[in-house]
Amino acid sequence: MALRKASSYSKKRVRPYTRTSRNKTRAYIKTIPYSKIAKLTSGDHTAYSEGKLPFEVSYVTTEGVQIRDNALEACRMYLTKMLDEQAPGQYYLAVKVFPHHMVRENKSAGGMAGADRISTGMTQAFGVVIGRSAIVPAGKDVFFVACANDKAARVARLALNSVKAKLPCKGKLVFRTLSQAAQ
Repeated sequence: MALRKASSYSKKRVRPYTRTSRNKTRAYIKTIPYSKIAKLTSGDHTAYSEGKLPFEVSYVTTEGVQIRDNALEACRMYLTKMLDEQAPGQYYLAVKVFPHHMVRENKSAGGMAGADRISTGMTQAFGVVIGRSAIVPAGKDVFFVACANDKAARVARLALNSVKAKLPCKGKLVFRTLSQAAQ
């Protein structure tokens, strides 16, 4: 089954739902879908922890939004590919949000008029879990890239700028150097 469009979930105000129960017969969510994000960090972690990467570029949301895990993974894969090709070993990439929220959907019947829960009444009105998403408030970092030199920082800025189209929110790029971050 194809995914619903991002606007079905991304701009809705939701209460974070992460509830699972150890007693599977009483739980609404029988199985927890796995997160599609393969790795949350990539690149040279030791150089970043030692402070050898002075340039930092991050993508910050300007509005509160839900971002699905497949969108985050697509962005992460694109950023890793671009940075590996054009600045190998000179960067550290981190995904700063994690998809904890369970996205639910009531399957709708195709040709029946007014049947929005397929004739079950309110007995199974909860919905089926179809995926996970991260609830991101305005002003939060989504992606963070630390770079070794100015060329790698330009590559990171271009890659983050092209990733904007894959995300269901407006955002801005924030660039700073290590001396600015220390102040």
